[in-house]
Amino acid sequence: MAEVNPAEALISQFQVERLLNQDQHGRRISILGTIAGKQGILTAERAVFATESLEVLQAFHSAISRVTNLGVNDIYRWYMASSGGDDAKAHPPDLKLNLIWPCTDKHIKKYSAQLVRMVTETPETYRDYIRPYMSQQREEGRLNWIFNILEGKTEQEDVILKEPGTKPEDGFLMLPDLNWDRKTLGSLHLLALVERRDIWSLRDLKKSHIPWLRYLRQRLLDATVEMYPELEQDQLKLYVHYQPTYYHFHVHVVNVMLEAGSTQATGKAFGLENIISQLETLAGGDDASMADVSLTYFLGEENELWTNIFEPLKRGEKPRAQ
Repeated sequence: MAEVNPAEALISQFQVERLLNQDQHGRRISILGTIAGKQGILTAERAVFATESLEVLQAFHSAISRVTNLGVNDIYRWYMASSGGDDAKAHPPDLKLNLIWPCTDKHIKKYSAQLVRMVTETPETYRDYIRPYMSQQREEGRLNWIFNILEGKTEQEDVILKEPGTKPEDGFLMLPDLNWDRKTLGSLHLLALVERRDIWSLRDLKKSHIPWLRYLRQRLLDATVEMYPELEQDQLKLYVHYQPTYYHFHVHVVNVMLEAGSTQATGKAFGLENIISQLETLAGGDDASMADVSLTYFLGEENELWTNIFEPLKRGEKPRAQ
């Protein structure tokens, strides 16, 4: 009979008392327990995915089982699944899957590993190059999945809040973000989409929008804690992205305990309260806007804004046509 390593034997002797913490988007837990009457803490973290060869990736895919679809909207689909093949039947799903199909070259570039660069977008750069780029992206049908939600065609069963607003253009709705598993409150991630289509990004926000933004903020906080009473309003963080993935104004609502990855990093996420404050301090009347200030943020080197605009500007060249 093989001799049991004393250190390894301690794991089976651990008597679980309670959960201390869950972080890393739910992938790491710390448990309080005892061994031989003395307290100890056991931290478990899921191993990183093995990616050393195509065969390993194919084996991982082949082992995916118990796939349950959570939703479909245009080319986007999301699921819960298990990674253990037939052996996983007695265990809860341990995979959150997102499928983009059919995907575009832009999707491939976005999800590919790449270096990032910090850039400063002046009001002039925005006016001459970025705004025309945004317009082109909107004209290519990339907002269909958003309009499907706003027009009541998809995901209506997931809508947490649908607010008509005091005027037709002031309405908005909120639903779970496709990257959230819809059950782990520590990684809560909701998405608020505005009805109006004249605000493409934070650049379109004006001083005249301040009362609406304040109302939007408060209603999102109220609705979130009403839906999830375990949370309080000061446990929530509201932010917008710049550059956003798609050019229709939207607000992210997340648990402040959600560990900040690149999507919440400085140079990507702009706090909604800070945007309101900046608008309040802008010189000028109601038409003064975020288009009048310089913004610094990061871009991946595969991003068209880098390759077509900021990299040529860095070299002293004229940006390439989109």
